[in-house]
Amino acid sequence: MTGTKTLRGAAAAGAAAVLLAGCGSPSERAGGGEGEEGVVTLRVGATPVPHAEILEFVDERLAADAGLAVDVVEYTDYNQPNAALAEGELDANYYQTVPFLEEYLEGNPGTDLSYVEDVHLEAFGLYSESVTDLEDLPEGARIAVPNDPSNMDRALRLLAENGVVTLAEDTRGQASESDIEGSPLNVSVTAVEAAQLPRSLQDVEAAVVNGNYALEADLPAAAHTLAREETEDNPYANGLVVRAQDRDSPELERLNELLHSEEVRDFMEERWQGIVIPAGRASD
Repeated sequence: MTGTKTLRGAAAAGAAAVLLAGCGSPSERAGGGEGEEGVVTLRVGATPVPHAEILEFVDERLAADAGLAVDVVEYTDYNQPNAALAEGELDANYYQTVPFLEEYLEGNPGTDLSYVEDVHLEAFGLYSESVTDLEDLPEGARIAVPNDPSNMDRALRLLAENGVVTLAEDTRGQASESDIEGSPLNVSVTAVEAAQLPRSLQDVEAAVVNGNYALEADLPAAAHTLAREETEDNPYANGLVVRAQDRDSPELERLNELLHSEEVRDFMEERWQGIVIPAGRASD
């Protein structure tokens, strides 16, 4: 992809000092080189697939006409982008759900981040390299799930909806391994860092994998999909997150509009064909 500066994982952390040197509200950074008068560069943190690809599409195809440039900073896990945004290293991030953000804010009191609007949904999937159909899941199967609370809850509910486990009734939004009351097949559930779930398929019979990591590992093609999350009325859409003080920034509002454009919706549908699903409105 051209036109964006991409930093990965540890490289992003190493660039923090450079990024901090340019901090300030987006409107304070208008300008640039010749032919870029009045263009505002927005630094947006994202996980690589699909978020960074979507942002790069916006930067390459749409941003210039809106007076923007999008500098995509890639992260390979879920732990850094909110901290980087809160510390002023980013203008926004795009990788998370409302429940994940709420969990982060609860654990980091005094951090004032704001979820702007749903952009897309990535349906969780139950994948396996050795089992081809959910009905063939063996007795005592080992199943890996994400280890962060909001995604673990989501994964366990997918298992419960498909009859793999039963959960206690009083666990709305909070289910963990201790809330599993039973399993017809006596499966064992192991919590694994979300980014490592695709690799865990070598050691377990199945894993519930976040949509972005499933796409990065090409699991829809490389593994068997035993079950997939329902998308209707799903509360786990991903959206743009900003510092609360920048919520009304016209530049960030323009970026949000571009993320809801027909061009971006078409890109998602053509690129990921039903795995990444546009959410919310589309701009005229």
